[in-house]
Amino acid sequence: MVINPGSTSTKAAIYDDETALFVEAVEHSQEELAQYAEIRDQFSLRKETILSLLAAQNVNLKSVTAIVARGGLLPPVKAGAYRVNEDMVYQLKYEPQNEHASNLGAVIAHELATELGIEAYVYDSVTVDELEPIARITGLPEMERKGMGHNLNMRASALKYARRLGRPYPELSLIVVHLGGGITLSLHKRGRMIDMISDDEGPFSPERAGGLPGFQLIEMATAPGYDCKKMMTKVKRFGGLMAYFGTTDAREVEAKIKSGDKKAALVYEAMAHNVAKNIGKLAVVVAGNLDAIILTGGIAHSAMLTGWIKERVDFIAPVEVLPGENEMEALAYGALRVIRGEEKAREFIRN
Repeated sequence: MVINPGSTSTKAAIYDDETALFVEAVEHSQEELAQYAEIRDQFSLRKETILSLLAAQNVNLKSVTAIVARGGLLPPVKAGAYRVNEDMVYQLKYEPQNEHASNLGAVIAHELATELGIEAYVYDSVTVDELEPIARITGLPEMERKGMGHNLNMRASALKYARRLGRPYPELSLIVVHLGGGITLSLHKRGRMIDMISDDEGPFSPERAGGLPGFQLIEMATAPGYDCKKMMTKVKRFGGLMAYFGTTDAREVEAKIKSGDKKAALVYEAMAHNVAKNIGKLAVVVAGNLDAIILTGGIAHSAMLTGWIKERVDFIAPVEVLPGENEMEALAYGALRVIRGEEKAREFIRN
């Protein structure tokens, strides 16, 4: 069983080895989610959504041999699988690195796995952190950059591209861009993600404000009526396309462009422009020595957006578009490697 609570959706799947028997998702409206003050308050909603999806497919829960969930915002962890344990559940419920729906994945998986008497895992958590020391330095000693992003899909896309070429992943130098509700970029070298631009410092996206002018950000955050929680909500859930057009659906913005909306065209191309600028930032880390630039994630289905990005960066390296989140497949294949003994699951220990 694969479960994946996302910012605005809950996904569930059943795999028989590499074969997906079904993959389903339920979209949650902003109004529905706004009822919950904290992410952890959504636990019952998300769990019942998953059980309803399984019931609709007549899944016999007793036939499930393992559960794998999208890993939430744990402290920095290594790539690969971790067994879900009590330490992990406590960390994600009460001491996550940040608020995100993925924090509920392991918590729900643990409860279901306990009821069924089977193992639960997370794979390539959001907080996989393989950054090199030089990539961590900021302009303030009190702040350090972290390898936090859409690691699951970015690493899975890099592995998939390597298999397609018939070359070992550690031999390739790649930039992978996840184009989704948030946009993150990662630089892969020697089989590790040695640098990254997270969705709080990089391009704006359908719902994230991305990197903002620092002085203006400080002024807004300290203005009357704002506090940390309100500001975080503004930049994480009501930034980007949502702030400009009241929607996180890129297809709606493209429809506006096709109907002649010049503002929509300017803002949407600006999103592509920002992605391209950040690809350039990562390219200089390896002096432009790249095998490919991979565009993945849900919005990579947009020929308009990927076309704008490609025309700006294909002088650096060939651009490969692998659309879709691919997270469910990546989770299933990761758990399967553990079950087959090809990988060993690590144990999470809370400090």
